[in-house]
Amino acid sequence: MNFQEFRIALFDSVCFTTNQVYAWQPGFDKNNLGRWVKKGFLIKLRNGYYSFPEYRGKPDFSLFVANRIYRPSYISLHTALSFYGLIPELVVQITSVTSLKTASFTNAFGNFSYQTVKPAFFFGYEPKPLTDCRTWLLAKPEKAMVDLLYLYPFYTTPDDFRDLRLDEDLMPELINPEQMLVFAQRFNNKALTNRIRLLLKTYNL
Repeated sequence: MNFQEFRIALFDSVCFTTNQVYAWQPGFDKNNLGRWVKKGFLIKLRNGYYSFPEYRGKPDFSLFVANRIYRPSYISLHTALSFYGLIPELVVQITSVTSLKTASFTNAFGNFSYQTVKPAFFFGYEPKPLTDCRTWLLAKPEKAMVDLLYLYPFYTTPDDFRDLRLDEDLMPELINPEQMLVFAQRFNNKALTNRIRLLLKTYNL
């Protein structure tokens, strides 16, 4: 199998699976993938998932990869808050929410972490465009905050919320308090709703 032929067939997929390879070439020798990874022609993302090194460093492609290697999932929590500029830290780990079991992966695109919520709580996200026609899924600002307080319930006091160092100038622009409470109420968790009310009060929203 010629790598250039392989590359032409699958490059536009960005992130592809071995099943896609076999659908294209049923007799494909899987050992080629290992050889091409060793030569640097391909990047192994996780078992059965691969990409091309040319996509590394392109804006937001690591976020697209996060969506693709563990589905269903959407970017949320600290990564989403950092993307919106609501927290000051550059987030090293790409954090997502999934309805599957908790998981994590490390590859050349980054460190990926997936936190589990019930399928009923898998909502509040929207597609964001890449530099081409592809999209990736990102929690709305309010849902990223709700996910954070749901999955990390140790944020319970005004001092805890101030420790998040949320941008007080951007908060009124990006956070709709009513929408945040509507999202929270869908969790049917009184303690969560109370924490969110306290966070909103702490930041004068």
